[in-house]
Amino acid sequence: MGILLRLSGGIDRLSAQLGRLAAWLVLVAALLSAGNAASRYLFDASSNAWLEIQWYLFGGMVLLGGAHTLRRNEHVRVDILYNALPPRGRLWIDIGGLVLFLLPFTLAMAWLSWPVAWRSLATMEGSSSAGGLLRWPVKMLLPLGFGLLALQGLSELVKRVAALRGLLALETAYEKPQQ
Repeated sequence: MGILLRLSGGIDRLSAQLGRLAAWLVLVAALLSAGNAASRYLFDASSNAWLEIQWYLFGGMVLLGGAHTLRRNEHVRVDILYNALPPRGRLWIDIGGLVLFLLPFTLAMAWLSWPVAWRSLATMEGSSSAGGLLRWPVKMLLPLGFGLLALQGLSELVKRVAALRGLLALETAYEKPQQ
């Protein structure tokens, strides 16, 4: 279990780094959006590329930041029953959710989006809009983002099992790590 916990720590560090990148993408997207609006209204000049890069940045925020959100236990959950349970009960619900829902879904999405992303790269697919951007970089975010979310799901599973086995304090499995 020690090796798995070390691997979990490495996955957590990767997710934290990508979470920081996603946070910077928010700033870049906001600045681009303001610049594009100013350019459009002040100089009557705009480009589809500026709009598309904002969409791509939003995709990067969501897909690269998803694993970080899961790591920090800030994801959406239905917690009517969950909060009423003792910590060990929550661990079991998390394990069930990870094994039955999150991991199969993220692995399926990564698997199914890979051929689409690869085909886009192989053909150097571009936007159908005049002045638009290449599409393959944003399409590659799909298998990457879901793969990273699956990795973080494995990390969370390792931590929950370790907590059940007494190798981690029960609270540690839910502790919000420092940025």
